[in-house]
Amino acid sequence: MDSLAILGGPAVRTTPFTPWPLYSDKEETLLLDVLRGRAWGGQPFPGKYATKFAAGFAKLHDAAYGQCVNTGTVAIQAALKAIDIRPGDEVLVPAYTWEGTVGPVLLVNAVPVFVDVDPESYCMDARAVEAAITAKTRAILPVHLGMRFADMDALPEIARKHSLKIVEDCAHAHGGKWRGKGAGSIGDLGAFSFQSSKLITSGEGGVVLTNNLEYHERVQTYINAGRASVTDKFHHRTIGFNYRLGEFQAAVLCAQLESLPDQAVLRMANMAYFEQQLAKTAGIGLLKPEPRITTLAPYGYVLKYFSEQANDIPRAAFVAALQLEGIPCDGLFYEPVYRSSLFPLDPADFPALSWGRSQPLDLKTMYSCPESEKAAYREAIWFPHQIFLGPRGDIDAVVEAIHKVLAQSENLRDLDHKAIRNQRLSRADRES
Repeated sequence: MDSLAILGGPAVRTTPFTPWPLYSDKEETLLLDVLRGRAWGGQPFPGKYATKFAAGFAKLHDAAYGQCVNTGTVAIQAALKAIDIRPGDEVLVPAYTWEGTVGPVLLVNAVPVFVDVDPESYCMDARAVEAAITAKTRAILPVHLGMRFADMDALPEIARKHSLKIVEDCAHAHGGKWRGKGAGSIGDLGAFSFQSSKLITSGEGGVVLTNNLEYHERVQTYINAGRASVTDKFHHRTIGFNYRLGEFQAAVLCAQLESLPDQAVLRMANMAYFEQQLAKTAGIGLLKPEPRITTLAPYGYVLKYFSEQANDIPRAAFVAALQLEGIPCDGLFYEPVYRSSLFPLDPADFPALSWGRSQPLDLKTMYSCPESEKAAYREAIWFPHQIFLGPRGDIDAVVEAIHKVLAQSENLRDLDHKAIRNQRLSRADRES
């Protein structure tokens, strides 16, 4: 066997994997239609392509209503406004997620309460939710992370018991279904992102789904500068903002939506083959299968790395070695938000953290979520979905690289390398 690439040997993979985003003549045709039609923005509201996409995306996910917005973060913020989250209200959030899940809670001057994740799915642990509920709790904000769902049997039951609302963060769950019901249609609202890494993308963008017309109207008013919603049945008025999606992006999304089903079939077939090839590999574990997920959303593929089965070599060294073998992957992809450098929280900026308290809440020091910290700093390895859009040989290369690094893991002991140093840092802090 050749020596590891990180030690100067030849890499397993020297050619690029499938590039992302993918596009075809469909995107080009629709973009030209917008260009020539001169209705480029989100006003008049709603735009032709924004309307078409929102309706098609809502139908795919079994929701009655969809509203395009300009980012996935705004989608969460608008959903929180729709359920009337007020200053000082508490919203339960998973600790292991992207910071953009939690920021909107603070931006509406509410208080995020971190809940640990289930080690079998890396999603919010429903068993820990009830203990986190207080008299100020108003909503649960579960994240369907990677290729798994938060427990959408248990969480709605808890929400009903305590008169709470649920906003699903579905940034990873395009096309996914739980017991035959689409992501984003099970709770009160669902928020999706179309940022460039997502399963369908317009570079930036988002959508809010719901089966509740009143919530839908509130979202429309909030993201359209406070104007009346299209139907205006409930006559809500609020100070709103221009969070609309432009028509160029909406047109791209219309084309992307058509491509999603075929891409999903290919990803899932390659992921199933990937799992077969890694079955019973010492040092590697798979997330627990979840039969209640009836349609998988094949976003970032997550493996578990067990250093105790790999000569006690830290994950940072293992992932760095994989990267040098030509395999796109990441270990510290997410971290507990309360420990993230992208969460430089100053309580003075968010008054609700101080109201009625002798000392303001210090969200960065008051939490310890052991399963989230284990996933973030020792265990989880993320592979981007686009590497599963190629031929079977691409998967063989990834598997070969994993076995190669595991077989020679002892050679990584105490190695100092820039790639390893980077893997010890959050994504925002790494050397270029």
